[in-house]
Amino acid sequence: METVTHHGRTTAYRATDFGEGPRVCYVHGAGGAHDVWVEQYGDREGPPAVAVDLSGHGDSDDVETDPGVETLDAYAEDVVAVCEATGATVLCGNSMGGAVALWVALEYDLDVEALVLADTGAKLGVDDGLLEALDRNFESAVASLHVPDTLFHDPDDDLVEVSKRGLLSTGRAVTLRDFRTCDAFDVRDRLGEIEIPGLALCGEHDPMTPPRFAEYLADEMPDCEYVEIAAAAHMPMLERPDVFDDAVRSFLL
Repeated sequence: METVTHHGRTTAYRATDFGEGPRVCYVHGAGGAHDVWVEQYGDREGPPAVAVDLSGHGDSDDVETDPGVETLDAYAEDVVAVCEATGATVLCGNSMGGAVALWVALEYDLDVEALVLADTGAKLGVDDGLLEALDRNFESAVASLHVPDTLFHDPDDDLVEVSKRGLLSTGRAVTLRDFRTCDAFDVRDRLGEIEIPGLALCGEHDPMTPPRFAEYLADEMPDCEYVEIAAAAHMPMLERPDVFDDAVRSFLL
């Protein structure tokens, strides 16, 4: 892992230099960390990659922020700092990471060439029951996210255990802040401002940010295409990595 210091904190990231093309900065979702992108930064046929640990996740320092725009700004600062340190010019975000990527494109002076928006949306409302469960009984709520057709369509036991362990490692406070930040996110009226090319990807069986969310991005952004990934739910980059990576390579290279 490498680090960059900015805004009084240290942000960790993993970078690889396989392949050719623009370097992609991969941004994880709520409660995650850089390693949800292991199939992407380990793709020797894909573009050069960097995967970030947002503040409070993985090996990065935490921040004291309220959920919503304040947290979104902090995460965007992490991404901008890593991109500037590594020369990444493409942002690829999953779920909350997609919201962060959109926020960077809209609010920050970073030279972004393209966006890959995976299982995310212009608005990310979160069910009140899930927010209450995360606050009241975190371990039980994490388990509920791993029933079929939630985070994954039909995962094997190893993938489920790795995913659960990652969320539990991030912990209740940060994960709840993430989901509350998602719940407050809404840039539906600003998508027309994003003129760079975009790719909206979504798992066929995703109930959290269903395909219509990605279709909306493709319809409302001036230059965005939509690709649906069959036999996958909310995290196709782990569940169907070959298909996911092929779509990204076709878009970028």
